[in-house]
Amino acid sequence: MDTIPLRDAYRALLDAAATVAGSGEPSPLPPAGEWNADQILAHVAIVNAATIAAVSAVASGTNTTYDNRMALDTWTIERLIALAGGNAGLRDRIRLQADALCALGGPMLSDAELDTPVPTRLLSKDTVLVDQPMPLRDLIKGLAEAELPGHTRQLLALLPSGAAAEAAT
Repeated sequence: MDTIPLRDAYRALLDAAATVAGSGEPSPLPPAGEWNADQILAHVAIVNAATIAAVSAVASGTNTTYDNRMALDTWTIERLIALAGGNAGLRDRIRLQADALCALGGPMLSDAELDTPVPTRLLSKDTVLVDQPMPLRDLIKGLAEAELPGHTRQLLALLPSGAAAEAAT
């Protein structure tokens, strides 16, 4: 599996996170009902950990499931922010998780492992997006194609409009 799109998506997310962190505001206020930068990064780190766990389980020949509900839990998100040491710690954690996922999700797994159906439940803002088995490769692709780009846009939306447009180019 080609992990270049995944690595590129992580790079864009981390660049956006660094831009927001360097914007001069300690934690730019999000729009109503949205997360601040630290909460977005903690959510991504929890999703990454769940993905690494699923990939590792498949690689070890064991059954697994994938459920992102814990990554939406406010208490868990705030706890991870504290445990990671805030924004810089979260960015470091995500950078290392990206390295792990690109190594695990790429050349290490066979096509049969990547095609392993994983019972999956994905929610977003209390809406069920997926509640069915998905091939492991689709979970990894979903990070690169939807999850990480969506959170990159969410981070950039925290910047003043002129800065967000400049950061996106």
